[in-house]
Parts: sequence; structure tokens; C-alpha cells
Amino acid sequence: MNTNMKILLVDDEPDILEFLSYNFRKKGFTVVVANNGLEGIQQAIAELPQLIISDILMPEMDGIEMCKAIRNIEQFYRIPFIFLTAVTDDYKVLYAMSSGADQFASKPIRFDYLLTMINQLIEEKAA
Repeated sequence: MNTNMKILLVDDEPDILEFLSYNFRKKGFTVVVANNGLEGIQQAIAELPQLIISDILMPEMDGIEMCKAIRNIEQFYRIPFIFLTAVTDDYKVLYAMSSGADQFASKPIRFDYLLTMINQLIEEKAA
């Protein structure tokens, strides 16, 4: 895995952003954060991350709307996108995945599990 990778984390919970940022930086990743979907789109355009991890339920713009918008920007069409959320409603999860996300993970998450998911996703996208 390319640990020089730039990741965009989008979540309205400061504790989650802090936990993920700390762990990704410890593994050598560059981390960019946003607090809602609107900020997420702005950060994606400004920072050009190679991976996006987003919550679903956020103020201003949720993760689903953000994912749809990101997928409509040509340079982000194939970028790996993971939803990391506390949402457990199957229909909401299916709707979220239909917005263009590649993977879905539930909170709370074990960081090593998330890293494994990212590795698999990057390999799939590269193939």
C-alpha cells in the first residue's frame, strides 16, 4: 500500500476525525479533514485526495449527496470512496451505496480492519 497517500476524512464528529487522523498519520498518510459534505467537496477539489472516507449523516450536506457530487466530477469518478457510519438501516445503507460509494463500514471501527478494507479497495481499483 502507498502510505504516501492523501486521504480526505469527512465527519461532523471531532472525536472520529481526531481518532482517524491520528492513526492514518501514524501510518504515514497525509490527512485532510472536513466537517460536512459541502466542506468535503471543497477540500476534495482543493486537495485532490486519493481516497475519501465519509460519514453519512452530517449537517449542511450529508455524505450521500456529497458522494453523488464527487462522482460527477471527472477526476474523482474512480477515486475509492468509503462510507464509515453509525447508520444501520439496511435501506439507508443500500441508498448510500447506490450514490457511488465503493465500500461501507460501521462505527465503531477497528483501525486495522479499515486499513485492510482500504488495501483491498486500492488493489481492486488498480486492477
